[in-house]
Amino acid sequence: MTPGSPRPQPQIIPCVDIQSGRAVRLYEGDPDRETVYFDSPLDAARHWVSLGAGLVHLVDLDAATGRGENRAILRQIAAELGVPVEVGGGIRARAAAEALLRAGVERVVIGTAAVKHPELVRDLIAAHGPERVVVSLDARGLEVAIHGWAEGSGLGVAELTPQLADAGLETLIFTDVTRDGTLRGLDRELMRQVRGLWVNTLIVGGGVANVEDVRLLAEEGIEGAIVGRAIYEGTLPYPVPEL
Repeated sequence: MTPGSPRPQPQIIPCVDIQSGRAVRLYEGDPDRETVYFDSPLDAARHWVSLGAGLVHLVDLDAATGRGENRAILRQIAAELGVPVEVGGGIRARAAAEALLRAGVERVVIGTAAVKHPELVRDLIAAHGPERVVVSLDARGLEVAIHGWAEGSGLGVAELTPQLADAGLETLIFTDVTRDGTLRGLDRELMRQVRGLWVNTLIVGGGVANVEDVRLLAEEGIEGAIVGRAIYEGTLPYPVPEL
């Protein structure tokens, strides 16, 4: 980007978190601190598509925390929504990832398994291409959390990003667990650090609260964000105005 040229508008990807069959939002990832926004996750996804979303991010919270799963709902949304969806939450084996890809999911989001079984990411990218596989590093500071954010991994983002790049990963999601669902806004210094650790496409999850946060993403050269509570509650208008 040449000096003085306009910064690209970051992509804002609506998120539909699914718990017990409903579209919810958690506070700091705590499954017992939920707000229900839609009884039907399909209706939630359709709402964002009606406002112009070209990609919807779906998370199976029950699968992520080991409390169950919502795979039938995910398959229904992928089949009926009419725009691409990406799915994360509890995808810890190749068979689970490939079942979702066969069901029409555009790309799968690997979290805990990317930390504990990094060969899974390499194998999926080799089999399906980097456009079908995303890794989500969910962290407190720069320490990566696993198992639905319930445990620390003892590994840092700086340790994992070179391995992921070597595996052929193109798109990384970084979530600041301490700010997810809180509407506290982004931590600029943390965003800057993560941007420096990942040269390919970087998507932020957690903490986007308003247009100022979207402007921060643009200023730091971050390509996009997955947003939930801010657009459900209207602190960030959707579609987002041009910066």
